Amino acid sequence: MKLLVAGDARVDAGKTTFAAGLLAAIDGAVGFKPRAGNDYWYDHDDAAAALDSGRLYGKDVATLAAAGDTELREEQLNPVHRLWRPTPDRTGMLGEAGRTFLVDRVTTADEPSFVVNGVAEDAGLLPGLVAESLPLDDAPRVDSVERFNDVMAERYLPAFERVTDRIAETTPAVVESYADIALPVDGIAFDAVAVVGPTRVRLYDGARYLKAYEVASGSDREGQLEERVDRVVGMIEPVSTRTLQPLSSDERGDPACVADAYADVYESLLDVALSDLQADRGR
Repeated sequence: MKLLVAGDARVDAGKTTFAAGLLAAIDGAVGFKPRAGNDYWYDHDDAAAALDSGRLYGKDVATLAAAGDTELREEQLNPVHRLWRPTPDRTGMLGEAGRTFLVDRVTTADEPSFVVNGVAEDAGLLPGLVAESLPLDDAPRVDSVERFNDVMAERYLPAFERVTDRIAETTPAVVESYADIALPVDGIAFDAVAVVGPTRVRLYDGARYLKAYEVASGSDREGQLEERVDRVVGMIEPVSTRTLQPLSSDERGDPACVADAYADVYESLLDVALSDLQADRGR
């Protein structure tokens, strides 16, 4: 069984809380977050804690790792992690306004490597703690979109292929997307999709969601850009929409409590997934 948790808001949709509770509710489930990132300024405690151990990962994947039934490290569950920093009145090399990516951690063969934004480094934007904590001396520097694309093909694509294989081999698997991106990894036949947002979650049949994604990504308007959740779900109706009650910070921090609070929602999601699996067997 493969379940996707996506968000209908760029930030604070509640994806990780929902996914962690789902992991706690399903025996033997493993959680993945193929792409992630955090900010050296806004998420400084989390970034500093990882850097202190010579690593780079975020709180979301650490939560999934703890909630799931796995011995895999955070870097194996989350092969690509990006560290940002705010840069007011500055547009980054990749066109990001008001913030700039500093370093990417890319994990292919279970060993992490790093990619440094050479433009940011030359501008003095790379914090000393980052440079001192990570093995960046031999890391490639990217100073243009063209150079970045070359490194993407060389390092990032194999990392995504590796995690795709790992997800395919894992059942049950819960995959959390990032921001409001509709699909964080290609090649997985999800059985059900939960689109989480403040106050609600919409549940979708996995096959119909993936078909809508294919239609959206094949449109002239979007081209090769990553598809947003709202564009995909605008083409299909949810199987059901359920209300999510607010939880205290202590409850959100305990996946077992989340599993209890949202038990009926998770049961409905699993019903959707089982219906999809049964339909596949009937074809």
